[in-house]
Amino acid sequence: MGALDVEQLRAPFPYPIRYASLSDADLVRRANADDRAALEALLERYSARVSRLAAQLLGDFEDARDAAQESLLKVSERLRQFRGECQFSTWLHRLVVNTCRDLAERQRLRRSEEYAPERDGGFDLDGDPSRVALLGELRRELAQGLARLTVEQRRVVILRDGLDFSYDEIGRLVRVPVGTAKSYVHRGRERLRRRLQEYSAT
Repeated sequence: MGALDVEQLRAPFPYPIRYASLSDADLVRRANADDRAALEALLERYSARVSRLAAQLLGDFEDARDAAQESLLKVSERLRQFRGECQFSTWLHRLVVNTCRDLAERQRLRRSEEYAPERDGGFDLDGDPSRVALLGELRRELAQGLARLTVEQRRVVILRDGLDFSYDEIGRLVRVPVGTAKSYVHRGRERLRRRLQEYSAT
């Protein structure tokens, strides 16, 4: 967009602009020309859709709310990165999916850190130091086994077995067919199973 076009967008109009009637492309152009009202109209237009998508992907109300807010904030910060090579809604959909995936990973790490080593599976381990040590070793082996998976396998195994995502949700999150997601999970589980069998045999 040339300087003249930007100035035209910024110039006052003899009548109020009805932002709700503008196309996505027009709102994006105006927002990138520092028209705050256009940005607000764009965010308002897609706010409900972003919330629904986040809820569908994450399944948890609080996580979905956080992901939706983070996604809309990213739109404000990254709108200039949208080049118009696809529909704005497509670009936004990818941004929300990536945000949900990142939040799910952060939540997984947080839950792992908050995991109480003195209790496991409902059993009180306070009086059994040897069991605590054994479980610690098993967790280390599991972490090392996950680290040896391919990035794709590790991602889908964590989403499936760690966060209980459905295969349909995993397919949407990582943008692979459901059959491919199932294959990654199967292969990842097999490699982890062999790793733990080798550990138990030592």
